[in-house]
Amino acid sequence: MRKRFMAPLGVTLLAAALLVAGNQSAQAADTLLSQGRPALASSLENGESPAIAAFDGRADTRWGSQWADPQWLRVDLGATATVSRVVLDWEAAYAKAFQIQTSPDGNAWTTIYSTTTGAGGKQNLSVTGSGRYVRMYGTQRGTGYGYSLLEFQVYGTSSSTPPPTGGSGYVYANPPVTGVVPSTAVPPTQNPPVTHREFQANCSVSRTNLNDDPIVFPGLPGASHSHTFMGNRTTNANSTLASLQAGGTSCITPGDKTGYWMPTLLNGDQAVQPDGPQVIYYKSGVIDYRSVRPFPPGLRYVVGSPSATQDEFRYSPGAVEGFECGNSAFNWDIPANCPAGTQLNARYQAPSCWDGLHLDTPDHKSHMAYPIVGVCPASHPVAVPMIEFKMAWPVSGNMSAVRFSSGRGYSFHYDVYNVWDTRTLAALVTHCINGGLQCNPRGFDQYKPERGAALNENYELP
Repeated sequence: MRKRFMAPLGVTLLAAALLVAGNQSAQAADTLLSQGRPALASSLENGESPAIAAFDGRADTRWGSQWADPQWLRVDLGATATVSRVVLDWEAAYAKAFQIQTSPDGNAWTTIYSTTTGAGGKQNLSVTGSGRYVRMYGTQRGTGYGYSLLEFQVYGTSSSTPPPTGGSGYVYANPPVTGVVPSTAVPPTQNPPVTHREFQANCSVSRTNLNDDPIVFPGLPGASHSHTFMGNRTTNANSTLASLQAGGTSCITPGDKTGYWMPTLLNGDQAVQPDGPQVIYYKSGVIDYRSVRPFPPGLRYVVGSPSATQDEFRYSPGAVEGFECGNSAFNWDIPANCPAGTQLNARYQAPSCWDGLHLDTPDHKSHMAYPIVGVCPASHPVAVPMIEFKMAWPVSGNMSAVRFSSGRGYSFHYDVYNVWDTRTLAALVTHCINGGLQCNPRGFDQYKPERGAALNENYELP
């Protein structure tokens, strides 16, 4: 595919420039509702044009689609909103015919603006509508390329309230991490080159078929669907940082008492548990791997959603390979059949940018964000390790009855409750991630043995 370059912008775009002259008094009450909100697109042109890039407030990133009609770009405002204005800032590839649509649920759509004579550039559209979801639905491209938006901004008023400075569901970091500016630096070239920036945490199943979730349903035993737990051996509905720190671990590294859990895989009514240590990668999710910091004790979050649609799972910035077995890969639901004797595998990446303020938030996600083209957003400036689950279940053959306790394959998600020994985690992050190595759980890179290991033969600090 021929590489396209972004059209010259001439001047730096400032946030204030988003307000267009005329009707200023009427627009003064408008609130920008879409920036930083979850986004989904019908397709992506390449890995450097994600859907979220159109909602990041940056002029140097964009969403780009495949070169076909129709295509759409959708934002989730988080709650029902009254929409009064939409600003579309097109890159050189624009929509000639498109609609702006709203929806209460992401399924049924109402058109609130339509044109067949779009000319690109920056369009400021006065609209009237309501919904939780807003999308641009393009039916005719203005060029031979796809659709490309630098920014897609939705203004109006929302039924949701802004996050408070305190209150139920918010757990605060003590101390907070403030004053961080996301790094845009590119590490210098090394010889031999840096190809990985990671270490493994190998953890076996520690508890099974327990309907507890101390993040989503704290203090409510039996309130969740069944989970398979790894790492900490004491995780239950009443777990706290202190109780987990006092517990044991099924991880190879004694200093990793983190609680990891995911929905239980079922074959019919029979639970299927992963066999042996599972690979949980700790990687750099940003280009400047030198800027990654260890997790603070007690940081917790949920990756994915049990209510995700197949498209939401497929196009999530954290969906790496979906499901695979044998030679079948990149499946966005559990395959109907897997060759006898193979395993079902899943890979899914977590967000790796932290707001520096909260260890948890009411939705268990808002304090975390994915990098945008390798850089943390200003709202979540602290780069932390990017966790990637690589799970393997011993199930094969006819997979028609295989599902998760949370539902179809695309309901796969997982929870992380950080309980690492702080010195051990810091040593691994510094040596392996900041050092640009591909480490095993000891912090040893077999391809660069001269660099040594972070931990001793007992996986402890020397």
